[in-house]
Amino acid sequence: MGRKSIKENKSIWQTTREDLGLTREKAAELVPGFSPERIEKIENGRTQIQPEDAMLLAEAYKAPALCNYYCSHECSIGRVNAPRTESKALGQIVVETLNALNKLSRSKDRLLEICEDGRVRPDEMDDFREIKGTLDKLALSVSNLQLWVNEQIAAGLLAKQEP
Repeated sequence: MGRKSIKENKSIWQTTREDLGLTREKAAELVPGFSPERIEKIENGRTQIQPEDAMLLAEAYKAPALCNYYCSHECSIGRVNAPRTESKALGQIVVETLNALNKLSRSKDRLLEICEDGRVRPDEMDDFREIKGTLDKLALSVSNLQLWVNEQIAAGLLAKQEP
């Protein structure tokens, strides 16, 4: 049995494993091709985690949020482009989504006016930025909903749909 870590500023990889009550040895048994030493190196940042490793750990730990964490924090492209999803209650996600949709619905005529000539003029830029912000909120809500669904599937509460 491994000892309990008292380290401060633990990585998400370590805290997720510990929250599940897993030692590195037990975690390595869950992840094909992993050793306790490899898990320790990932957790302590002594080796660069690869996308495949993040996916394997997320699956083994039944923690889909780890994939988004990898993309939005570890990947150089994702740090700029990936939305930072959060685990939220379904009700909150629905309210945020509907709020963004309602705001977008009120802005659709203005968006048509702005885009009619195929460009955004300087006098339209403030309105365009506000509409883009609403679209960003909607995209984040959709990502949060996808995470919620993946968490429910990982917990065995929803069946995975085949394409």
